[in-house]
Parts: sequence; structure tokens; C-alpha cells
Amino acid sequence: MTTIPSRLSKLALVLRSLLQQTVRPEKIVVWMHHEMQGQIPKAVKSLLESTKTLDLIQLRYTPLKCSHKKLIHTIDEFPDHTIITCDDDFMYHKEWLNTLYQDHLAFPNSVIAQQIRSIQRYEDGPLKPYKQWRYQPELNQDPNSFLAIGGKGVLYPKQALHSDYSNESLFMRLAPKADDLWFKAMELRQNTPVRRCSKIVPEPIPIMGTQSFSLKKENVDRDLNVQQWQSLSDHFDLNV
Repeated sequence: MTTIPSRLSKLALVLRSLLQQTVRPEKIVVWMHHEMQGQIPKAVKSLLESTKTLDLIQLRYTPLKCSHKKLIHTIDEFPDHTIITCDDDFMYHKEWLNTLYQDHLAFPNSVIAQQIRSIQRYEDGPLKPYKQWRYQPELNQDPNSFLAIGGKGVLYPKQALHSDYSNESLFMRLAPKADDLWFKAMELRQNTPVRRCSKIVPEPIPIMGTQSFSLKKENVDRDLNVQQWQSLSDHFDLNV
């Protein structure tokens, strides 16, 4: 996961929800901009100390400020591990991690998500507005169109993404505000399927005071996702 200064005071709540999962993660890695060093709240420090012998929670720092960092840096550091991403403004149901992991055991080469959308175009080619990218399994939608939505949790098996996944100059030019779309492009180039988790747990609980800034609001309200997916599609010649 990653966090930003405006949400740092609530980070301990998210971490506690991850520590209370029925299946314990091997490691919880929190990426933040290096300017945030020295700003860690006491509640987070207490959790770090209480899990110190297990080396369970790690705070790591990066010059990147974009949301892409939570996955690209973690893949760089743990290339042979299964990685699950989550957001810093939710508390997650205790079965959240287990449901993703159980599906991973059944479909070890797939990206698994608690929420997905389906990238949609009009019959004559242009992309539909993002709000119309709805997952509707009864319509027999193209599996290549399935887009994993990061906020509710996404599991990535090892080598799920094309080797360009960490190309900063490319993702900052093509999808600077849409890590979900960037990773989708890398999945398509790697021929990695996306699946909706077979068991959907109760919705993550939004943490009060964390919603003042949200890329989701900006991308959806201004339909920036459509612009960014078109840029990715054109650059990589994606047939979705």
C-alpha cells in the first residue's frame, strides 16, 4: 500500500484491519514519499514496535509521489512473491485477504480483484464514459476487457506484468493518475487474465477524514480514465 500526508494520521486504523485478517500476510509494506520521514504518528510506531520481532510491517520511502509506486516498488523488492495491494483510506473485512488468496490457489496465473470493471467501447470504436464500464457477467463480456479496481484489493501473482511495468517516463506520460489502467495495460501485454474474486466480502469501511483528496473523484468526474486508457491503447496498440 501507499499513503499520503493527509491520511497518515489514520494509517494505524488500516494497518490494524490488515493485522486482524484470518490469514496473516507475510509482510505489510507501506510506501510513502521520502519527505514524510520523521512524520510517523505514535500509533503507527506502536504497531511497528509490537510486530518488530516478526518484521511484519515495513515503512519504505521513495521519490515518487504517484500511486503507481505501491506495486512497482514492491515487485522490484519482492519479484518472486504474490502481492496484494490495498488503499490507505479503508478498513478491510477480516476475510478480505483470505478470499483473494483462496482464489489465487485456484487460479495461480490470474490477477484477482474484489471489484472489477469492463472497459467498454461504442460499436463504432470510441470509448464509452468510465461510468459505463460496468462488469456484467450475464452479458458474456470479453475477459480481456476486465479491469481490476485497486481500492477494494487486488492480488498479483509473480510475473503478472510486462517488464515495462516500472517505466516511469512511460506511465507518467500515458497514465499519470491511473495506476489501475497502467497495470491493466501491462497485464494485457503479458497475457495475464483478470478475474473477479469468487467470494465478495462486505465493502471496506471508509475512514472518516480521508476522502478530501481522491484520484477516483478526479478521474471519474472529469472522465480522465477514458483519456488515459485511450493514450495507453494507442501507444501499445491494445485491442480493448
